[in-house]
Amino acid sequence: MTILPSPDRRSQYLFPAALASLMFIGCLRVVLDNLKSSHQSHLFYKSLSGGYQTIRRPIHVSNDEIIDNGCNIFEGKWVWDNESHPLYTEESCPLLVKQVTCQKNGRPDSSYQNWKWQPDECNLPRFNALKLLEILRDKRLMFVGDSVQRSMFDSMVCLVQSVIPEGKKSLKRVPPRKIFRAEEYNASIEFYWAPFLVESISDHATNHTVLKRLVRLDSISNHSKQWEGVDILVYESYVWWMYKPTINATYGNLKNIKEYDVTTAYKIAMETWAKWIETSIKPHNQKVFFMTMSPTHLWNWEWKTGDGGNCFSESQPIQRPYWGTGSNLDIMGIVKDVLGRLRVNVRVLNITQLSEYRKDGHASVYGERKGKLLTKEQRLDPKNFADCIHWCLPGVPDTWNEILYAVLLQDYRKF
Repeated sequence: MTILPSPDRRSQYLFPAALASLMFIGCLRVVLDNLKSSHQSHLFYKSLSGGYQTIRRPIHVSNDEIIDNGCNIFEGKWVWDNESHPLYTEESCPLLVKQVTCQKNGRPDSSYQNWKWQPDECNLPRFNALKLLEILRDKRLMFVGDSVQRSMFDSMVCLVQSVIPEGKKSLKRVPPRKIFRAEEYNASIEFYWAPFLVESISDHATNHTVLKRLVRLDSISNHSKQWEGVDILVYESYVWWMYKPTINATYGNLKNIKEYDVTTAYKIAMETWAKWIETSIKPHNQKVFFMTMSPTHLWNWEWKTGDGGNCFSESQPIQRPYWGTGSNLDIMGIVKDVLGRLRVNVRVLNITQLSEYRKDGHASVYGERKGKLLTKEQRLDPKNFADCIHWCLPGVPDTWNEILYAVLLQDYRKF
């Protein structure tokens, strides 16, 4: 009888150990592949209540991305930067509307795109679209206001859309809203048309030009239904109030139309809005911002020895202390007073002074008027046809969003 040799004791464990290792590696590979294929940046755990809750993978926020304590990011100067700015181009953002595409519309210079806002005592973090989208995961960001606020919405969409794959993003118009969705993040960036914040006869998203403006100073419910539950709200309302020194309005009785001084009407409207904020906003999961007035540059005698012109052909920022008559200090005071009395924290994005310097950034004769590009004859008459209210994109509104991003990034790190 042949007797087989006894196996080495160590070899008895070799096969089971190898098999276990292969099984572990295989399971790990499956898990990693599933995570990779899902394109998700968050995990889930089962809560005690039986439902599933999100565990976010933290965004790495470096120290140089955080605003120094005590730094006023709204005080500073514009510095030339043709390396990092513009943050996108007209060609890279096909979602831009003709009102803001000044290059496509024939503007001969492009230097207005290359200025960066530099606070005096700190630096703004470099805009990172992927980080912002992660901050916005499962959230809605809504800009509320007029066409100036719409340009901030357009800017934000352009800042993030290039990092989202085709088929994973969409832009829909659902008047009075525009909605951009980033599908993989379950996030939306939206614009809501409400030029007075309170209700008015100019609330139609496209057909809002009227000869005699009329506002309801005590009514906001039609608008506020669209704001309920929005995670981040950014409000703005100014230029539509400034058409004339007075405005027709109602308070209480719809049939009782009175002529109000604009500043009086503005204060009543802001108090109506503030009452809704206090009774409807849930501070633990909603953020509210109020953007101060976007300045106009209608009279060039304010920044130089003028000839009766305006922002037309301006190609450089103002490099000295400047405050134009297009920005109403009484309105600024009302905003400060109303927000200061709120029990809900509404943070001010004070973009007025920094934008005052940018006489070069407006659409001028390279935008639209009543939905149409200016004719050749109209462009030759900038005194009557230059738009010194709206801004070219890329341009000044990108800086407003860089500031908003810096604040949201700061909030994220604190959380």
